[in-house]
Amino acid sequence: MPIKILSVDDENDLELLLTQYFRRKIRKGEYEFHFAHNGIEALTMMLQHKDFDIILSDINMPEMDGLTLLTKINEMQNPALKCIMVSAYGDMGNIRQAMNNGAFDFATKPIDLDDLSVTIEKAIEQIDYIKKSQQEHTQLESLKTDLAVAGEIQQAILPRVFPPFPELAGDIDMAASMTPAKDVGGDFYDFFRIDNDRIGIVMADVSGKGVPAAIFMAVSRTLIRAIGMQGNAPGDTMKRANELLCKESVNCMFVTVFYAIYNFKTGEIEYCNAGHNSPYIIRKDGQVECLPLSGNCMIGAIEGLDFVEGKTQLDKNETLVLFTDGVNEAVNTSFEEYGDQRFMNILGASKPENCKGLINNIVTNVKEFTGDAPQSDDITILTMKRI
Repeated sequence: MPIKILSVDDENDLELLLTQYFRRKIRKGEYEFHFAHNGIEALTMMLQHKDFDIILSDINMPEMDGLTLLTKINEMQNPALKCIMVSAYGDMGNIRQAMNNGAFDFATKPIDLDDLSVTIEKAIEQIDYIKKSQQEHTQLESLKTDLAVAGEIQQAILPRVFPPFPELAGDIDMAASMTPAKDVGGDFYDFFRIDNDRIGIVMADVSGKGVPAAIFMAVSRTLIRAIGMQGNAPGDTMKRANELLCKESVNCMFVTVFYAIYNFKTGEIEYCNAGHNSPYIIRKDGQVECLPLSGNCMIGAIEGLDFVEGKTQLDKNETLVLFTDGVNEAVNTSFEEYGDQRFMNILGASKPENCKGLINNIVTNVKEFTGDAPQSDDITILTMKRI
């Protein structure tokens, strides 16, 4: 596109002078000149054609002078529109005022066209830079909007209705939350009915952050849910999910997973911990017990792995707490970690009415500890209590 230049001057000779001097650039389509004879005429043309790049304006004109025109142009708030002011050599007071009011540069009469050509080229460089910055800003704003929508979609695919199984209201209470560190996160939780007696429970953390982690999260959740709902044992579920994710993994991404099958009639929990944080159980006497550390590898990284299972029992009035490392590895402004002991202390001290209240207590305690420090990782918690 040609650079559009509006020359504003009450002397008709300047029109012929400019078109003659810049004739080659005009013929090549590099420059496009338009002419007005006073500020009012110039403003009218600018309202009709809002794509002018450079205004070359005389200061001393009838009806509306160049300084008034410059003020009106500033009100348009278009940083890509550059004004070059023209006046007599001895009119330095007005020229200085024009520069103070935001003019890009100036030229003195009689105009040195070689010097004016250099000034125009310099203005074009600034215009190109500003337009590129504006384009990048627009792209960033569009990306921010897309990320916000992606975050809403991600939250929407996670179960958000609690209690999740109304028909089991007399057997279990359950709640969960995921607070991403960025617009979208890599953590996820899930739960689903397997049969009349059992439900599957998932807590997972994808490597990395942002959009790649969010996409891998969605794939991982879908695979684990599809395999788990078939009634496969936890170890077999992790084995099959690992084989499939290894084929889909890009840039060595992986996911740590705690997958459990809970029998709500007996309280038995069969589980497989694929490299994830060991969950806690709040026993009915208030003691907090940590399940054994995992000896399994995460899934999605190495093919051909087998996964060892474990078992535990959840008695009445006992609560299972699953979480990601965004909780225990949260840091404050002094770079101190929240840590496992603080986490266990708040679990033992909390006496909430329900699982949702327990999650609120944990999140509040973590935020009080971290203070003004930015959230460094996704914070995801799932609690389930046997009634």
